[in-house]
Amino acid sequence: MTSPTADVSVRVAWADDAEGIAAVQVRAWRTAYDGLLPADVLASLDPAEIAAAWHASLSTPKDARNRVLVALERNTIRGFALTSPASDPDTDPIDDGEVSDLTVDPAQTGQGHGSRLMQACADTLRADRFTRGLLWIAATDDALRRFATGAGWAPDGAHRELDLHGDGAVTVKQVRLHTDLSE
Repeated sequence: MTSPTADVSVRVAWADDAEGIAAVQVRAWRTAYDGLLPADVLASLDPAEIAAAWHASLSTPKDARNRVLVALERNTIRGFALTSPASDPDTDPIDDGEVSDLTVDPAQTGQGHGSRLMQACADTLRADRFTRGLLWIAATDDALRRFATGAGWAPDGAHRELDLHGDGAVTVKQVRLHTDLSE
């Protein structure tokens, strides 16, 4: 007798997925940025407010190539990713696509959701005719860096510092990875 396998998949997100995406995002941010961002910033993350923003974004994307993908286990969202044309000034928005977020619920890591999302991102960027994929990650996120490099992504030397509030009080240093999407 074989044991049953989980019903897992990745698909394009719907507006009705907003609440599930927001819940994963809040849990992931509170874990990933613990010690990097002030505790009050993390505590103030409001899942309902974030879900409303996701719902609006999913209902009316600004570009047909802006996509949100969700990793599912049965009908429960376990992670999400965003793909779009690259927006950095040193990139070509025709040839360069970006994975602007790749998030897996911290309680669900190591179960293949990230790998499925990463592959779906590459496939989606290719389908949108991008030839190079870009991914910004926190400079201190060694686990995500190992995961991405294991999937064929490599640093390209670019780095930036995000100012989350616009006043310099909360910043996150990031490095950029890239991969060749041409077939």
